[in-house]
Amino acid sequence: MCPRTLEEFAGQKHILAEGKLLYRMIKADRLSSVIFWGPPGTGKTSLARLIAATTRTDFKRINAVSSGIADIKQIVSDTQNLLLNPSGRTVLFIDEIHRFNKAQQDALLPYVEDGTIILIGATTENPFFEVNKALISRSTVFQLLPLTHEDIAQILRMALSDSERGLGSFDIECDDDAVAFLADVSSGDARTALNALELAFLTTSDDVGSHIHITREIAAECVQQKSIRFDKKGDSHYDNISAFIKSMRGSDPDATAFYLARAIAGGEDINFIARRIVICASEDVGTANPTALIVAQAAAEAVRMIGMPEARILLAHAAITVATSPKSNSAYMAIDTALADVQSQDTGEVPPWLRNPVTDGLKEFEYGKDYKYAHDYPGHVADMEFLPSEVRGRKYYVPCGNGAEQKIIEYLNWAGKLKEEQRKEVK
Repeated sequence: MCPRTLEEFAGQKHILAEGKLLYRMIKADRLSSVIFWGPPGTGKTSLARLIAATTRTDFKRINAVSSGIADIKQIVSDTQNLLLNPSGRTVLFIDEIHRFNKAQQDALLPYVEDGTIILIGATTENPFFEVNKALISRSTVFQLLPLTHEDIAQILRMALSDSERGLGSFDIECDDDAVAFLADVSSGDARTALNALELAFLTTSDDVGSHIHITREIAAECVQQKSIRFDKKGDSHYDNISAFIKSMRGSDPDATAFYLARAIAGGEDINFIARRIVICASEDVGTANPTALIVAQAAAEAVRMIGMPEARILLAHAAITVATSPKSNSAYMAIDTALADVQSQDTGEVPPWLRNPVTDGLKEFEYGKDYKYAHDYPGHVADMEFLPSEVRGRKYYVPCGNGAEQKIIEYLNWAGKLKEEQRKEVK
């Protein structure tokens, strides 16, 4: 059921609608090097087949899993042989181009540069991370999105009605809710949906020429588990964990639970998830709710001790605690601002009165002289300078006032008044 024309191609209207750049390039047979990036079953290989069917330029296809530099050199040699290829150019489709190592990708560069090779790369991984930057700069990257429910349903109905390449020559009745179910569970992957439809047909037809009725229940039997767009080593890993963290930071417990479920169902390392919750508890909640870090740390320890499937409850407990806590990044900002000062300017030395006179000899250098023991003063607060003179008066920790930080602000104001009173008494 691969599309034979651009008009048969389902989805990807953002790059293939009439008038769009890729549509014009294919129609005019004026293709330059391109990289198709998207999840499985979205049409990367089908697009390459369409180009192969329409271009007048010699077309070659290799798979990066089973090919190497020798294959590239052979294709280049054939291309440069004007008896075999008068145009002196070849459109080379490399499936799974991210599987090529740096040396193999580098071998393509001079020929892509001089136009001998017009590269079509297909990858499920982010090409900006997995493909040589020099190749990226010489190519146009087109991102293919997961097919919509409507796109998948359209493809399934085409397969049911097409008597030449599909199932149209059989007496098949496929319920609308069966089509809708397959479109839902395929997660935007046309290949998954078509495989399930074919399996439903093969396991339902008993006699040649008999009426075949595919119900939602039959469709459900052919897809025991919903296809999950998640690769714990690929883009979806980073995208999902990013959404998970931002949902906790954004105080949305429902989204937090959803992205946590995607990570767990996709096989994400539960210890990795626990670490991210611990970090978020400190970075984004911080002193607005100090107990969030305690809950997150306890959950991380318990996850290591218990494991799945019960660990899912512990992770949800900690993640939702973080999501529903008041937020403050004051501690995070405090340490980063202080680090920036320490690393970029002269911040002086520790004041002598704060140094520890571990030997009598150090007392001669005024180590510890005039140090005020806080507990000897009213409210256990002593009026004393703690920062070096070079950064005196610098504010690093600035509580925002959310949650427990309101109490912190009240305490700091109170302690400031006590210090002011001590200064007045000295005067």
